[in-house]
Amino acid sequence: MGEKVVIVGASGFGRETADVVEAMGVPIIGILDDNPSEINLGRLESRGLAYLGGVDAWLEQQTESVSYSIGIGSGRVRELIADKFDRAGHQAFTAIHPSVTLGANCDIGPGAVICAGVRLTTNITLGRHVQINPNVTVGHDVRLDDFVSVNPTVNVSGEVSIGARTLLGVGATVLQGLTVGADAVVGGCSLVTKDVPDGVTVKGIPGRW
Repeated sequence: MGEKVVIVGASGFGRETADVVEAMGVPIIGILDDNPSEINLGRLESRGLAYLGGVDAWLEQQTESVSYSIGIGSGRVRELIADKFDRAGHQAFTAIHPSVTLGANCDIGPGAVICAGVRLTTNITLGRHVQINPNVTVGHDVRLDDFVSVNPTVNVSGEVSIGARTLLGVGATVLQGLTVGADAVVGGCSLVTKDVPDGVTVKGIPGRW
């Protein structure tokens, strides 16, 4: 039999991740979530996705190695969950929607989720479990480190480097040649015009912290 995937996350991005996996034609075993709301359980049921319970309990009873994808927005939470699955011997699934465009020399790390309408140009490196939401554009020679989250309609110009676990909010723009440090947050619709240190929150046009 071909590859099957278990998805972690019953909330919005978990179900968006399911959309990507289904668009690839890959069967979904079911959804894991430690504390799903009744609303989200109903949303899973309405589209025929099985709820499998919490992560730790499922890992304890799962003896066969499977592929997994994490549909959770927080990079730090994804990092913790990925460590559990990797230590248990499971393999990260790389989910790329069929509508995504990839230029030459794009290196995409395991566990990445790349949603519909994303444009990746040339010589781009994505780390482990990077999430790129719909309709994002990433320019040439860009590096996104492990567990970076890129929200919808972000524009990342060429030769930009984004540190691990950083979040780029919806509609944000990062100008050419800049570095955004690890564990930073770039607010929605903010314009990054200078290098950003680790761990800060950027807001506004131009971005300030």
